[in-house]
Amino acid sequence: MATNKRVFTLRLSDEVFDKIGILASNEHRSMTNYIEYVLLKHLNEIEQEQGAIRPKK
Repeated sequence: MATNKRVFTLRLSDEVFDKIGILASNEHRSMTNYIEYVLLKHLNEIEQEQGAIRPKK
């Protein structure tokens, strides 16, 4: 099943990369899935506090 998702590159130090890997492993997730999970969770928290985030047209 095809998905319509954009892809981007993160430039992280080895230390940060390793820390994310440990956290992802603890959650039984891939690093990509864990980073997506954390970003979506953060966006949801911000929208709960500040209201919907709407892209400019």
